[in-house]
Amino acid sequence: GPSIRDAGRLPAVELAEAWQGLAETAREGRTAPSELAGGTFSISNIGVFGVDAGTPILPPGQSGILAVGAVRRQPWEYRGEIALRQMMTLSLSFDHRVVDGAEGARFLKDVADILEEPGRALLFR
Repeated sequence: GPSIRDAGRLPAVELAEAWQGLAETAREGRTAPSELAGGTFSISNIGVFGVDAGTPILPPGQSGILAVGAVRRQPWEYRGEIALRQMMTLSLSFDHRVVDGAEGARFLKDVADILEEPGRALLFR
């Protein structure tokens, strides 16, 4: 898919702006071939197809891929009470030659924490 170059070096606000621009360009069918090559990490939005979870297949040459499942309202324990919450499944595949399993698990936890409380994204660099 389309790539955001040097995404790891961008502040959260600039990354969000780049992501929005990339999505608009892709929706309009104006993504240049050069923007489709050289990625190191992919995000696959399988949730738009109503899929809850899956095992993302790692594209050749990339270090990881995150699949984001459909958002569903489900009863969930939160702060000692059962409440309806927006829930989704995140699935991560990564190249163990590049990323240790513990690093992968911490990354997935960080993503989940940011989705739960978006303000946390400002703490990550």
